[in-house]
Amino acid sequence: MILLHGFGETHVAWRKIASALAKRFTVVAMDLRGYGWSAAPASENGENYAKREMAADVVAVMESLGHVRFALVGHDRGARVGQRLALDQPGRLDKIALINIAPLDDDFGDGDLQRVGRARFLAAEAPKPEALIGLDPAGFLDDALKNATKAKSLDAFGANALAAYRQAFNDPARIHAFCEDFRAGATIDREQLQADKAEGKTLAMPTLIIAGEATFPRRGPSLVAAWREWRDDVVEARVDSGLFPMEEAPTETLAVLEKFL
Repeated sequence: MILLHGFGETHVAWRKIASALAKRFTVVAMDLRGYGWSAAPASENGENYAKREMAADVVAVMESLGHVRFALVGHDRGARVGQRLALDQPGRLDKIALINIAPLDDDFGDGDLQRVGRARFLAAEAPKPEALIGLDPAGFLDDALKNATKAKSLDAFGANALAAYRQAFNDPARIHAFCEDFRAGATIDREQLQADKAEGKTLAMPTLIIAGEATFPRRGPSLVAAWREWRDDVVEARVDSGLFPMEEAPTETLAVLEKFL
């Protein structure tokens, strides 16, 4: 299986559950394009950070390791990449688990309006968001991580993980890459998903949606109902966390994943 992290993080995000998963599976945890230690190619208007490009990176990594077909667990931006891969190359994936995303819109319902506002800020025209983030990269990152947790605290991450995230975030080329990721999400990726939906494309493999209770509250629109437009028998699991279930509630998240996978 391959594990794909979300915004502000790296493959380190899976440290609390990867070793347990590795008792049953061959586990690959990679840094997405522009994040962590992966390359951050130059880009304008999101062109090199479209999820189709990033999904091709996943295929290249897995094939280089001898895995033509695999399971995928994606969180946040990594889940966007997983969704794109599932639609473009369904024969690659045995199963897919997507954590804390809606099928088409980042601003789904009333869930986590602070995160929605941040996504719109990051997708704004260059170089305004890059310049503002560059004034205090670590402060921006810490605020983004903290405010997306259920407890509104950095405690779930720990000193070592935070050091890794801050190091990967404190680079102008990567700050631009993060913004390009969101620019692609607001334009290229959205247009491709809308075209898929219009064509009646569906998810061909068993699909699990994991929702953090604080990120997609029950009182809001039905997340699982939205996903069932893409696959009738999609399964939903709700975890007592915010945006980061694998860090905030690793035992619960691991149990959900093991049962599904």
